[in-house]
Amino acid sequence: MLIVPEREIANLMTREAAFGAVEKVFAAMARDEAYNFPVVREAIGHEDALYGFKGGFDRAGATLGLKAGGYWPNNLDKRGLINHQSTVFLFDPDTGMPSAMVGGNLLTALRTAAASSVSIKHLARDDAKVLGMIGAGHQATFQLRAALEQRRFEKVIGWNYHPEMLPNIAEVAEAAGVPFEAAELPGMAEADVIISITSAFAPSLMADHVSPGTHVACMGTDTKGKQEVEAALLARASVFTDEVAQSVSIGEAQHAVAAGLVGEADITQIGAVINGTHPGRSSAEEITLFDGTGVGLQDLAVAAAVVELAVERGVAIEVDF
Repeated sequence: MLIVPEREIANLMTREAAFGAVEKVFAAMARDEAYNFPVVREAIGHEDALYGFKGGFDRAGATLGLKAGGYWPNNLDKRGLINHQSTVFLFDPDTGMPSAMVGGNLLTALRTAAASSVSIKHLARDDAKVLGMIGAGHQATFQLRAALEQRRFEKVIGWNYHPEMLPNIAEVAEAAGVPFEAAELPGMAEADVIISITSAFAPSLMADHVSPGTHVACMGTDTKGKQEVEAALLARASVFTDEVAQSVSIGEAQHAVAAGLVGEADITQIGAVINGTHPGRSSAEEITLFDGTGVGLQDLAVAAAVVELAVERGVAIEVDF
């Protein structure tokens, strides 16, 4: 079995490689060549933590495995550790033997950013100029870096529940040569693309905060009860997702479905757009929304890619198991 420690990931996995791996596995999902297993995600009753498992099998990529991990909200304050902790385990699909264990913290951040970036590539207007960010935490910086590579944005506007955190994303924007402005939520109407990346259980972005022609990437809702945007926004938008089953059960669409505003048949896998079997955006006035729930196959795809790189560069640790 190979081990690729967390400390090696930053020197191996690039945003470009993560984007390619995620785009490819989304396409495989839409062709029914890859599927995710049911998600397990539970409050463990200790340290306010959420812990769970996401897994799947990519027949096209011969990748089988799972990611174990979750969210420890006290880590940063108590221990100086990031709040999201995870590890990816890969297995040989021919034998069931374990083949690799991979540090999953940075990979999770990169694959989540890659997913919204894929949605921007395939669904945002080509002439998008203003990028709106809702959220300014650790993951938001990854989201912003990836998004800035997809269009020629001329300005970034940002809002956060805790405004003192906005410098986190302001620094990223300014390092990329793009001016940043703090905004109130109604000011998001100026944005051509909006990324929402929070852990909220109540909506902040409302339907009337979003202008016609905007692409919205909802990236924070991955658990029952979480919600970042008003359900009425999904009723106004053409809704796309990584996986429909997760979208309606633990994703942003859960609330619109419960309210009877959107049905499962109204939601399209983004892989269909990637494959060309769905046209994606149909007009400059259409609002498109990507419900990024985070699927296990994303984790397996980037982990498999990083194992290949680790072997090539001689940094994978081989152990008998």
